Amino acid sequence: MDIRHLKYFIEVTRFNSFTRAADHLFVTQPTISKMIKNLETELGVELFDRSRKQLVLTDAGRAILDQAQTIDRAFDNLKTEIDELVGLQKGHIRIGLPPIMDADHFIRILGDFHQLYPGITFQLMENGTRKIEEDIIADHLDVGIAVLPTEGEEFDHFSFMKEELRVVVPPAHRFADRKQIRVEELEEELFILFNKDFALNDRIRESCKQAGFLPQVVSESSQWDFIGKMIASELGISILPYSVSKLLKEDVRVIKVVKPTIEWDLAIIWRKNHYLSYATKEWLKFTQARLMESTSN
Repeated sequence: MDIRHLKYFIEVTRFNSFTRAADHLFVTQPTISKMIKNLETELGVELFDRSRKQLVLTDAGRAILDQAQTIDRAFDNLKTEIDELVGLQKGHIRIGLPPIMDADHFIRILGDFHQLYPGITFQLMENGTRKIEEDIIADHLDVGIAVLPTEGEEFDHFSFMKEELRVVVPPAHRFADRKQIRVEELEEELFILFNKDFALNDRIRESCKQAGFLPQVVSESSQWDFIGKMIASELGISILPYSVSKLLKEDVRVIKVVKPTIEWDLAIIWRKNHYLSYATKEWLKFTQARLMESTSN
C-alpha cells in the first residue's frame, strides 16, 4: 500500500464515481479501479457495496475512509513541514559556547542571521571544550565553539581566531611592572585556572610542564569574570586569552608570555560525516562568511 491507494480511494468517495475521480486525478478509469481492487485485496475487505447502482461504502469502507483522510492530512502536513525546513522558514540549532570567550561579535552574527531567517530558533549552551565535544558526539549539540586541536578524528572545523595567552596578576604583584615574562618564572606562583572541562586547562598545564614544573593550582572556575575577581583579591594569578583579559573590570596587570609563547586557536566544530539540518548548514555557511569578513578587515 502507498499513499496513492488512499488518495484514489478518498477521491472515489468524494465524487461517488470511479469515472469522475479518474478525470479529476488525470488517470484512466481502469487504473483507478485496479488501484481500489488492489487496496481491497491487501486489506482483505470490500470497500464498496457493488450490488447497488450507486457507490455505497461498506462498514469497513467507512472505517477505512476516516483513517485514510487522517493519513492524507498528515502526509500533506509532512510535505509542508519539509518545504518549510528546506526553505529555512523553520528549524532549530543547538550551539555550544565556551564561557571563556568574548562572545559579543559572535552574538551579533547570530542576530544578523535571525533577521534573515526569523523562523529558526537557537539553543545556546555554555560549557568547556571537552563537554562541548562530548555533547556533539552524543547528538545533544549540532555545532560548538572549541579550542583546537579537537580529540581524535570526530570533527570538521573552521578556525576563526588565534591569539596569545597572557599572564594576569594583581597590581601589587612582584611581576606587575613587567612587560613580558617567561613561563619558567611562574614556578612559585599560585594559579587560578579554568576547570578540567576546558581545553585551556590542559594547554596551560602542558606549557608549565615543558618549562620544568607543575602549576600549583589554588582554585578552578568556569567563569572568566570570577577568575578576574579572585586575581584582584590576590588569591593567585592566571593565564588567559588576551581578548578575555581585556574584558576584566578589575584592577589587574596583563603581561606577555615569552619563551615559549602560549596560544589558543578557536574554531567552530561539527561532527564529521554526520547529518546536519538545513538550518545548521545555512548557519555554518553564513557564520563562516561573516567571520572571514571580520578577520580580513
